[in-house]
Amino acid sequence: MSRVGKKPISIPKGVEVSLQGSKILFKGAKEQKELETHGRVKIDLQGDALSFSCLDSQAQSRAYWGTYRALANNIVVGLSQGFSKALEINGVGYKASINGKNLEMALGFSHPVVYPIPAGIEMSVEKNTITIKGADKQQVGQIAAEIREFRPPEPYKGKGIKYSDETIVRKAGKTSKK
Repeated sequence: MSRVGKKPISIPKGVEVSLQGSKILFKGAKEQKELETHGRVKIDLQGDALSFSCLDSQAQSRAYWGTYRALANNIVVGLSQGFSKALEINGVGYKASINGKNLEMALGFSHPVVYPIPAGIEMSVEKNTITIKGADKQQVGQIAAEIREFRPPEPYKGKGIKYSDETIVRKAGKTSKK
């Protein structure tokens, strides 16, 4: 039994939910999203609660039950509160700035790294911290991972781009023989 799937999703004010066959339509203040379930789960919308249930007792059906409940909950939370990730830039001369719809970073290469900011995503740079905000949890996490990939943190000095809550396991440098 899915522990995640059992919990109903409470729909906050400002988010409207409607069913259209096997699709669930979510409408927030700024944008709207949809979740296609392909008829793999039963959907029940009563008042301000959305709940899911299995079609049968097979393992694949139970997996879909928890997965679709988690995806729907992420959409509701994204439309009501939003998601954010913070990245820290560490290193001498490493810096970032926002120019128009681009994030420009100086990361020790011979050229600046330019990352176009996608639609639906807000970015802000404050000193050495890049904050990524958006309504789609997957998109926010993917963009954070792509920016981190330009210069991942190295284990000796910790230079590079890391998540703000990430800890880097440091290695000892070379020692001289005596």
